[in-house]
Order: sequence, then structure tokens, then C-alpha cells
Amino acid sequence: MNDPPDGRLPPVAGAYVDGLLVDVQSGEIYPASLTIRGDRITRIERLETAPDRYIVPGLIDAHIHIESSLLTPFRFAEKAVAHGTTAVVTNPHEIANVMGMGGVGFMVLDGQGTPLRHFFTAPSCVPSTRMETSGAVFGGAEMEDMLRRLDFVALGEVMDVQEVLSGDPEVMARIEVAARTGKPVDGHCPGLRGEQLDRYIRAGISTDHECLSLEEAEEKHRKGMTVMVREGSASRDLEALLPFAAGHRHFLVSDDLQAADLMQGHVDALLRKAVALGMEPLHAIRSATLWPAQHYGLPGGWVRVGGAADLTVVRDLRSFQVLETWIAGELVAKDGEALFTGSPLTAPSGISVTGVDAKELSVKAPGGRAEVRVIEVVPEHIVSRAGHAELSVVRDIVAPDPSQDVLMVAVVNRYVPARPAVAFIRGFGLTDGAIASSVAHDSHNIIAVGVDPRSMARAVNELIAQGGGFYAFSGGRGIGLELPIAGLMSARPCEEVAEREAEVNRFVRDMGCPLPAPFMTLSFQSLLVVPQLKLGDRGLFDSVRQRFVSPVISSAVPR
Repeated sequence: MNDPPDGRLPPVAGAYVDGLLVDVQSGEIYPASLTIRGDRITRIERLETAPDRYIVPGLIDAHIHIESSLLTPFRFAEKAVAHGTTAVVTNPHEIANVMGMGGVGFMVLDGQGTPLRHFFTAPSCVPSTRMETSGAVFGGAEMEDMLRRLDFVALGEVMDVQEVLSGDPEVMARIEVAARTGKPVDGHCPGLRGEQLDRYIRAGISTDHECLSLEEAEEKHRKGMTVMVREGSASRDLEALLPFAAGHRHFLVSDDLQAADLMQGHVDALLRKAVALGMEPLHAIRSATLWPAQHYGLPGGWVRVGGAADLTVVRDLRSFQVLETWIAGELVAKDGEALFTGSPLTAPSGISVTGVDAKELSVKAPGGRAEVRVIEVVPEHIVSRAGHAELSVVRDIVAPDPSQDVLMVAVVNRYVPARPAVAFIRGFGLTDGAIASSVAHDSHNIIAVGVDPRSMARAVNELIAQGGGFYAFSGGRGIGLELPIAGLMSARPCEEVAEREAEVNRFVRDMGCPLPAPFMTLSFQSLLVVPQLKLGDRGLFDSVRQRFVSPVISSAVPR
């Protein structure tokens, strides 16, 4: 506890936090001293002067998938609180798709071992679509179990837009549970506009974090949605959406954040970038404190007498360098270091298959040439484009062509034995070998990209042997990052995971890959609910037309 300075009002037992208070309700910034007793702020005293540092409400990330950091909630919290984060609203649908309610329970229990306030949204998309195989299926009973809990604050992002628009009974039943329990419903509707957007909103969905353009964000806001402006590791939308965000109520969120990026910052980094791009500091702070707290009914959000003592103390309102983090009246981080200790929990890998044969990794066609569909990746975005290419056919097998950057991509069912789905992809630039991952949104089957079937089989089988994670194979050598918890997360410290991931990424870059985050980009090539062309365990899927398509468009014998 800190001792009160001379001239202060009569002391009250508790802790004291002094600085320039940022009042996000009134818009004032003034010298103040806060008295904390227990987990509450009991007094706010205006001062003539105060230390040259700023007291802001505890920072909130209103939409994040902790699993995407490759860290357990415990390990994630160690870094997040050091960057001033006091609460997260996290959707555990990655692990839920692998391990069902057992996976959700793991996230809750592991998070409870930390001071970071973990709030959850009930995963609405388990599976995210009926077009692929996942490890669990959630219905009304699971929704009731979760949404009756105080720490579950919303129904998680409803991703299958077409099922909402068609009034699918199962999807609508989940939304009805949220309405009955008084919880909001998060959305996920990239590119949705006009009358279809109206119908999606009328279903009861109130947020979206997938705006692809400024015009889309403005329309969704105008029609009553809360737009989450995402700036994460996979998708960086802040700069494009800044003209909207600077003048409207919104949430700044990360969605998916790699361990290496978490080392550099969390919500503090979002604020830093927003202000550097020209957003007014108080407006930016509200987007990560007041507005998400009001929307989800969270403690904190603004500094007030009787309110939760969740505070972030920063050096200034430009760099947002975090000096102290307070949660529920406890100093939990200081000068970039977490002050709590403990150990993360563990869980099984969730990988049941034992391996794949290279002979299964092929696309067949008659003749000597074939026109094929090609998934075209979009760096730093989860969407893909639908392209095409002309390839040679050798002994009725369509051959990839690294000279055109047209490689093979395969998805291997991790849950039950099944023939892999195989197609073609452009954007990874590999000139040799293959890479494989057990992180593949949202069902998290095993996905691999490579120059030939033998390399791909080697990468997949080594990945399975190490219990999941990432694996790269080239030139007779291989390197992996082990993610033994559901094939998604590691219980190792953030620094170790980030360092190993960097080593694997350097190896992949030496294989010719130009992508800044190759495994994160790879993980989204099987997300069937996102435009345009994706690969699931059951085949190549046109998510615009909502149908499976053949990798081969046509083939012919050369003249």
C-alpha cells in the first residue's frame, strides 16, 4: 500500500494511485488521487498537482481468440496484464471445435488461475459449418449451460451467414437462448450489405469485426451494429477503417494475436497505433474501455467511486507505455512485468489419426493438361480469392508448378480416418518441401501446403508425431513448434513460444515463402464461412456460392 502525501484528506486504509486521471465519461483530464479499498475505488480526490503519468480505465480487448496466440490463458495473461490489459472477451470456439465443452472448461479454469478478467462468449459455431468435420457439436443445451453463467457475456460470433439468412432452426435457437438470458449476440459477416445485412441484424446480431471497407463499416454502424475495428496479427484493418473509427463509437479489438506480437503489445499497441494515425486519444481510449464495458456489462470501463479498481497507468497518451496495471484493487503488473505466479494447466492434443500416405495426396485428371481452380491467399487477411491455372498432367495426376507459385494444399481429418482433401493454392511461394499445421480454423483439421506429395506427407506425419503444432520440412531437414494442448496451444512461456515460432518462420522463409505469418495465413485457408475459395476436409468449397467444387475445371490431351 502507498502512503498518502501531506495535505491529503484524512487517510483511509487502502492503496493510493496518483496521476492525471482520464475521465472517459466527462472528457476531463485532471490531477487526482484514487483510494482503493478491497476491489473498489472508494475515493477520487482532485489535486493541485500529480505525478506526470496518466490513469486510464483498465484496458479491454472486446474480441479475441486466445488460442490464436498459441498460448494457454495463463501464459497469455502473463503478457497481457504487463501491457495494461485488465479484461478480455474471448471466444473459445477454436478449442471447442476440437474438444467440446471439455475444451471450454479448460479455458475457463486456466484463466481463473490469473488475475486477468477472462470473460467468454458461448461458441455459436461448433461446428462453424456442416460442410466440414469437427470434434464436437453444440446445441441448445450447451448454449444454456454457458449463457446462464455470469462469466459468459454474449453468444459468440455467428459465422454461418447463410444459415442465419435462411432462418436455420438450430442457429436461430442459439440466438433465442441469448435473447432469453439477456446476452448480446456477436456477428461475423464480411462483405454483407443491403437487404441481406438488414435480415442478419434483425435476427438479433449486434456486432461485427469483419468489415472489408469503409463504406461497409459506415452502413453497419448506420443500421445499428457496433463495429469492432480489428488490428491483429492475421488482419489489420485499422488504417483502412480509421476515417470511420475516428468519428464513431466502435471497439478496438485484436481478434487473433500471435505470441510474437503480444510480446510487443496488446491493447496498448492498438491505442498507440490509433493515435499515431490521427485518432483523438480520449476517443481511442473509450473504444477499449467505456464502450465495450457498457456493451457487455463488464466491471471497470470508467473510473468512478464505487467502481471496480481496474486501472492502467501509462506514461503518456501517445506512447501508452504501461507503468502499472491494477485489477480488482491489486497491483498485478509493474514496468512491463507481471507480478503474479502460478502454473498453466495441460490438456490432450485431440489428434486421433496416425498418419497419411503420399499416394493419397493427389488430384487426378485425364489428358496432358488441366485447368484447375486455385485458392489465392491474401496476405494479412483471412479472405482468399478464387483463381485458376493451367497445369501439366503426368500419368493422370495433376502436377503442381512452383514456377507459377501453384502448390498443393491438403486437409487431413484429425478426428477419424478419411481420405485427405487436396487442391491447389497460390501465394506461399515455396520452392521446396512442405509445411503443415494442426491450427486450421475452425475445425482444426490438419492442413498442409507443399511442392509435392512426398514432402507434404512427411510434414503431416512429423506434425502428428510431435502431438500437433507447426512443422516445416525442406532439403531433408525439418523443424517444428509443438502445440500439445488440443494441437492449438503451448504451456511454455510466451517468450519461448515466440522464439521457436520465429525459428520455424525463418526456416519457411528460406523455403521461398514471402508471407510475414505463413502459418497464420495457412490456418485460414480452411475457414469455409469466409469468401471466396477454401479447402475443408470434405473438399474444395466455394463459400460465395455455398457449394463444393472440383479442383479440376477441365482437362485435355495436348495436340
